[in-house]
Amino acid sequence: MKHTMADIAIIGAGPAGLAAAVAAYDTGIHNILILDRNNWLGGILPQCIHDGFGIEETGTSMTGPEYAEMYTDMVKKRNIPTWQETMALKITKNNTIHAINKEGLHHIKAQSIILAMGCREKTRWNALIPGTRPSGIYTAGAAQAFINLYNIIPGNKILVLGSGDVGLIMARRLKFEGADVLGVVELLPYASGLPRNVVQCLDDYDIPLYLNHTVTNIQGKERLTHVTIALINKNGEPVANTESTIQCDTLLLSLGLIPENELTKTIDIQLDTITGGSIVNEHFETTMSGIFTCGNCLQVYDTVDLLAKNAKRAGIAAAHHVLEKPPENKQKICVRAGKNVQYVIPQTIQKPGLHTLTLRVKKPCGPVQLYLKTDKQIISKKKIRWVNPANMLEFQVRIPENLFKDNRSFEVNIDD
Repeated sequence: MKHTMADIAIIGAGPAGLAAAVAAYDTGIHNILILDRNNWLGGILPQCIHDGFGIEETGTSMTGPEYAEMYTDMVKKRNIPTWQETMALKITKNNTIHAINKEGLHHIKAQSIILAMGCREKTRWNALIPGTRPSGIYTAGAAQAFINLYNIIPGNKILVLGSGDVGLIMARRLKFEGADVLGVVELLPYASGLPRNVVQCLDDYDIPLYLNHTVTNIQGKERLTHVTIALINKNGEPVANTESTIQCDTLLLSLGLIPENELTKTIDIQLDTITGGSIVNEHFETTMSGIFTCGNCLQVYDTVDLLAKNAKRAGIAAAHHVLEKPPENKQKICVRAGKNVQYVIPQTIQKPGLHTLTLRVKKPCGPVQLYLKTDKQIISKKKIRWVNPANMLEFQVRIPENLFKDNRSFEVNIDD
């Protein structure tokens, strides 16, 4: 067993972990260690060969590998050590990470820990799709790795279930490669991916989008042969006599993403039942002092630019925790999701002043008014032309000091 000391230990070397490391280093903490179970840096980005990364952050549109290389170079320039092919097994309450790699078992003691493990895709079993178990059923991300990293086409006649961004991008990518993309099936009455991806990936290539539909049966013995889809009602139940059978050899699943927090569960950190990520304060600190979180293991972002921006804030906060060793602040107010709001981050705020909140709405609508209120007063109002669950909202609000006198809470609402 080997013992290592670090001021900050970061679990995950995707864009969030790398951005947090760079920000923490530039804040003044140089004893930083990054752990990742892969043998490369950049997380999922090396397989995302489409452009559009980094526009908001740098003003230049990059591919995923280019964006990953940008942050990898920043980390290397600062000589921040990275332990690749290292699996974090658990975290103990004294901020010690138990990890394993080819050199054996490691105990890494850190003053601050940043969780940046990313997210994983939902599978067929998350959606409980009935039928046989043939080959030819992939998550959209797995298919993306096959085609972009290994030059393997997963199939010829392809149906996509779920209109998440990766599914939309893969529908276009497979069309480029000559596959017959039969359509995208979506349970909701609107696409769950970004509107620009619906236009650029489906509309521009005449790929049909079947809204209010779902897959009700999978057929095939050795290989997938047919998929049955049906219209659904407002309760999410298939409508009788609306079934249609589609002949295909491949079904891609783009059912959404789940924050990767199995490691987080090894320590007493509270998780949000809606996001699947940790409950955090305005510094991205979890309910365990000295442990911070960022990226897709906190909440699933729709752009890497906002993800990296918030990861840097987490890195700076983790660095200040080491530099200043702030006393535990028991004063806080809770932030709650109100009308037409799925969730709000952060869930708690410890100090008055100007704060940045992110949220997702429950349904598309517009124009709307976003307002924050307590049981006694309206704190803030803002008019927004249009909102969509696929687009994360970020806004700033000034929290008055009087809210902290009796530990009150406030609610974020979208009024259409």
